[in-house]
Amino acid sequence: MTAAIRAELGKLTTTRLPLGLLGIAALLTAVISLLTALQAGSGAAMADTSLSTAAGQAGVLATTYFAMIMAMVLGITMTTGEFRHATATATYLAIPRRQRVLTAKAITAFGSGLLFGLTGAVITTAAGLGTAAARGYPVVLGAGSIVRYGAGAVLGAGLLASLGAGLGMLIRSQLGAIITVFVWAFAAENTLGGLSNAIAPYLPFMAATSLAGSPPPGGHPLSFLAAALLVAGITAVTCAIAARTSLRADVT
Repeated sequence: MTAAIRAELGKLTTTRLPLGLLGIAALLTAVISLLTALQAGSGAAMADTSLSTAAGQAGVLATTYFAMIMAMVLGITMTTGEFRHATATATYLAIPRRQRVLTAKAITAFGSGLLFGLTGAVITTAAGLGTAAARGYPVVLGAGSIVRYGAGAVLGAGLLASLGAGLGMLIRSQLGAIITVFVWAFAAENTLGGLSNAIAPYLPFMAATSLAGSPPPGGHPLSFLAAALLVAGITAVTCAIAARTSLRADVT
């Protein structure tokens, strides 16, 4: 297993795609967090409360969702890339046990996803607290909440990256898997959550983002531990299904 993980790390560090995705995640997070911070208290539609309040500052710190979704895209590319570039055969010849390959990819994706979450957390914290300070507002959000949102973004991004690896192995089509993720995260979950606030906290992307302080519709997120276990469980089930279906299929 250690050799398989080292091989996956080698693939990540010798290609430009992971850095490109991290750059996109950082850029989108910076834009969204700054816009949220600058509009806070303006009275504009969907604007957060003033940055002079704890709720206003928390609203900016919680805008790490693009970093988290890009971590999931990274996980997808790690598995679908084997089929897109026709390297799956060589990979499985080197490591005949396909379940071990998927496990190594999921573990490596989790570790890489943590970096995406950390990047997002640093950016949103700087944007929120920096803008508040520039306007002469004190930091009224508690240190515990700041740490919790940051830790939630890091953990959520790692879990979503692993989920992306399993989903990519299941779907195989890189474009199809990425489109599926974006449609589900930004359209399907918002629709389902809007129709029923009761099920919103249990939707995977909303559960992951609630770790970083972004509440689902209705404002009643799961506890930190429950949300983390939910996303981890969905990831495990997705990888298990991929192991029983796609991993047994021909690679050509």
